[in-house]
Amino acid sequence: MERLPLIVQSDLTLLLEVDNSKFEEARQSLVGFTELVKSPEHIHTYRLTPLSIWNAVAAGIIPDQMIERLTAYSQYPVPDTVSFYIRDQGRRFGPLQIRKSPDGDGFWLTSDDAQLLLQISKHKAIVPFLGPVLSPGFKIRPEHRGLIKQALAKIGWPANDLAGYAQGIPLDITLSDTTRHGTPFHLRDYQRHAIMAFSSSGNGVIVLPCGAGKTMVGLGAMADVGRDTLILTTSVAALHQWRDEILDKTTMDPEAIGEYSARVKDLRPVTLTTYQLLSHKKGSTYPHFDTLNQHDWGLIIYDEVHLLPAPVFRLTASLQSRRRLGLTATLIREDGRADDVFSLIGPKRFDMPWKDLEQQGWIATAECKEIRVSLSSTWREHYALAEDTERARIAAENPAKIGTVRELLAHHAHDHVLIIGQYLSQLKALHDDIGAPLLTGETPAAERERLYQAFRDGRIPVLIVSKVANFAIDLPDANVAIQISGTFGSRQEEAQRLGRILRPKSDGGQATFYSVVSEDTKEQDFAQKRQLFLCEQGYRYEIAHADAHGAPMTSGRVIPFPAREVQS
Repeated sequence: MERLPLIVQSDLTLLLEVDNSKFEEARQSLVGFTELVKSPEHIHTYRLTPLSIWNAVAAGIIPDQMIERLTAYSQYPVPDTVSFYIRDQGRRFGPLQIRKSPDGDGFWLTSDDAQLLLQISKHKAIVPFLGPVLSPGFKIRPEHRGLIKQALAKIGWPANDLAGYAQGIPLDITLSDTTRHGTPFHLRDYQRHAIMAFSSSGNGVIVLPCGAGKTMVGLGAMADVGRDTLILTTSVAALHQWRDEILDKTTMDPEAIGEYSARVKDLRPVTLTTYQLLSHKKGSTYPHFDTLNQHDWGLIIYDEVHLLPAPVFRLTASLQSRRRLGLTATLIREDGRADDVFSLIGPKRFDMPWKDLEQQGWIATAECKEIRVSLSSTWREHYALAEDTERARIAAENPAKIGTVRELLAHHAHDHVLIIGQYLSQLKALHDDIGAPLLTGETPAAERERLYQAFRDGRIPVLIVSKVANFAIDLPDANVAIQISGTFGSRQEEAQRLGRILRPKSDGGQATFYSVVSEDTKEQDFAQKRQLFLCEQGYRYEIAHADAHGAPMTSGRVIPFPAREVQS
């Protein structure tokens, strides 16, 4: 009889054997309340954290269910210390509540646990936000509603905000049965479940992969709430895509939709803006935020909430009277501020595993492959003599990668290929070598849209893009991504880049995601960290090696890729 795949350790780490028939079953059971730490070939390591447990409780997984899942797959008895920790952290989300003050003026931090109220009232991080005693609990000024939630989460006692929200101005919006082109439209079951999970609370984060229709969830939430809505996006391109989807799939009058950007300042019942503009500071004030905050919004949507800039967290602390919906493909934040997303936007309300959506045909099947490219002797000497802070970039810009890209393009001559990288000098060198169009942050908005549309139409089969392609691009026919450099060990970037090619293909074909990394360098170490995201979602990845000229060793040759011109 095969042994069970899991070992639960008293230090709160979990070891999961990959080469076990119950591996995938156990992995799916763990992802709802654990975090993946590392994922070498044979053993994956997970850990339990306060935030992973709080999010699970907020999503309806109670501590006893978490312990039962561990017990079901563990080779040995679950240590008592682990069970105690899960129950202890699980009970911390809920006892402290923020409600409307019973005297009708402001808010009230309350609990049935008098000792807990006494305990937190003595904490120096909490004291500045507590008003007069309002038995049982303390009065809170409206402007402190977000700040105290932040502070409570950081000391390990997150508050459940039940104070409700400002109604906002009524909005006339319903979802259409057909798009503008006459195509039938309806929400998928999982999208409806995500909307219901949000609507029952009025705040929180929905986690869905790129291509699974996060925007549709946003539209459904807007129709469900039926109040004026402010939509925060990562870029003007994303803003325009949101506007197109609203016009395509709802009954909204175009005159009711406004763009508030550097170019246009048009405030309407549904207004779209960017994080960058919202966080623009002039002196000690945020003029655009102040202007937008004067409107009586009933709902604020945070697109790609995992990319929320630090200044917007501070501003969001003052928006707690509005319903708040965060949309993202991953809750991973490289800056460690996931607890601020939890406290200020809200807990994770819905999370659909990528592999489940793939099996149901809602996103494309994907293969993930890492190709390790050797450094030439000259480049290796350059790497060895460099300062430690310079080595990551030297490894990333390894010239031998161009040969690998050529080989991959020859292999995918009939596909729609995105080549994504971090460094402009590297991307420009690749552009000069293969002749494919290059799109960066320096590309004017009109030219970006032209290139994107040419790629969608098939007039451009290959597009080289910088970090601007990490998010907010709707390129449904892209089926191959070649990542030639990235942001150190960023798992969130890995999620965004894989997501660029996951929209279902019209021919039912699969997607392929390549990461080209320099072997035996810091970049290879970073790649292993980035691959954690792939493992979290259930993807396996293959590793292949290339020679110093970039050609895969199994091929032994480099096939030239002719320059392709952009057709007007």
